[in-house]
Amino acid sequence: MFVLTAVAVSAPATAAAQVTRADSAAVLLAAAIDFDDRGDRDVAEALFRHIRARFPGTPAAQSALGHLEVSTAAQSRAGGEIELTVWSTLYGIWLGMAVPAAMDADEPEPYGVGLLLGAPGGFFGGRALARSQPLSLGQTRAITWGGTWGAWQGMGWAHALDLGGGERLYDDIIEREEQSIQAVFASAIAGSAIGILGGTLAARREISPGTSTSAMLGSMWGAWFGFGFAFLADFEEDPTWAATMLTGNAGLVGGAVAGNRWQLTRSRARLISVGGLIGGVGGLGVVLIVQPSSDKSGIAIPLFGSMIGLAVGGALTRGDGVEEDASENAAASLPMAGALVNWSGGKFSLSAPLPAPVRDYVPLTQGPGGLTWKVPLLNVRF
Repeated sequence: MFVLTAVAVSAPATAAAQVTRADSAAVLLAAAIDFDDRGDRDVAEALFRHIRARFPGTPAAQSALGHLEVSTAAQSRAGGEIELTVWSTLYGIWLGMAVPAAMDADEPEPYGVGLLLGAPGGFFGGRALARSQPLSLGQTRAITWGGTWGAWQGMGWAHALDLGGGERLYDDIIEREEQSIQAVFASAIAGSAIGILGGTLAARREISPGTSTSAMLGSMWGAWFGFGFAFLADFEEDPTWAATMLTGNAGLVGGAVAGNRWQLTRSRARLISVGGLIGGVGGLGVVLIVQPSSDKSGIAIPLFGSMIGLAVGGALTRGDGVEEDASENAAASLPMAGALVNWSGGKFSLSAPLPAPVRDYVPLTQGPGGLTWKVPLLNVRF
């Protein structure tokens, strides 16, 4: 009988506490939505984060998480549209110069026409593509880097295969150089078009910014490793170009697979590359100080230094970095802040203390409790 009486007495109080806690979160959610409707996105996002951190498990917290996901997705699409428009404008300028060069234009007029048409054509074309379908940052970078990497591939394979020149015109140096330049630009234009098409097809699926960044950086590191090892192996010029292109493509695929499989964030991919850069630059510094007699040492030391730097960067950044883009579910991984000083999971952070509504609990005989706003200064979680 005593147990039943205790349960009967405690149940209403517990239910009332839960309802009051949910009501407090609902009040704060209504304020956040009001700020969002009025265009105060930063304040609304801060309140949504606060609700998620201070009132987990409540309907308001779930709604706040949904608002955060919508907000970050909108920011990602806006960033993708801007990035695609900027890149397409620059690509249009380059195309306006590359097309006359590929057609062996000797007069300045074709280049002037190319600049007049290329810049606005690239701007409006990129904006039209971005607005035709919503693109996240990861999808946008698949297109932009596809075009950039395709142009680089076209130029490299033109050299590797001696397109438009080579040994056949070796006796006429001037004619050989002119035709080689035409072939290089024509191949670069064709490569960029193929890269844009491939990036557009890849962007039909959602691509996280971490995956696109790791693919981009992987391609550049692959090209560097291919060139370095080809130089150490005493390859001729054409095989060196071929090795650089092939290992660059291998790095592109490897970076995309690694970024997708291990869910690399954009920040971690960049930090790993910074480690490789530090190792390579450090190796170059050693070369300048020691001044080895062998030319191969000038490549070998920075090459292996960058490899060690990448490995150390990958080891030191495990679990590091919070992706801010919606495609990597940023809203679900936001830090649990809200107080002036926060300590959670062994990590220390500072944030703006947000006031939270809390209802005063008083006996029912004394009337309804009042609403008090509290400003948290310390938030510790073990």
